[in-house]
Amino acid sequence: MKKEKLKQKYIKYQLTKDDIFKHQHYLIITRSGIEKIQALENIKINYDVVCCQSDFASVKAKATMKTKENEEIKIETFGSAKKGVSYKDGNTTSWYVLEMAEKRAMSRAVLKLTGFYELGVFGEDESEEFKKQ
Repeated sequence: MKKEKLKQKYIKYQLTKDDIFKHQHYLIITRSGIEKIQALENIKINYDVVCCQSDFASVKAKATMKTKENEEIKIETFGSAKKGVSYKDGNTTSWYVLEMAEKRAMSRAVLKLTGFYELGVFGEDESEEFKKQ
């Protein structure tokens, strides 16, 4: 059942082998895949900065998408990034913590609205551990 739903979404969103990959226990969608899904569904996202410091940022994403029946679905979710030398003291090694938080919030919003999360699919930007090897 889950495999069939994933296949349907793969086709619906015109995902290619470059947009999706297997990582340990999870299926991961790349940044390009997230962008395709957002464009095809015309998902609108507004961001609010919750916190922005030199080594930590948190962003709230408010996203909307219209269904086939023209109903509007709205969600709110968050993304955060903490600069660290390693994963023991942070979740990114980038100094661009606000941008990382925004990308993570975007991925979460798109995947939540389109039902990928309920199928165990995550976005590549959500964790540096999710990067393609």
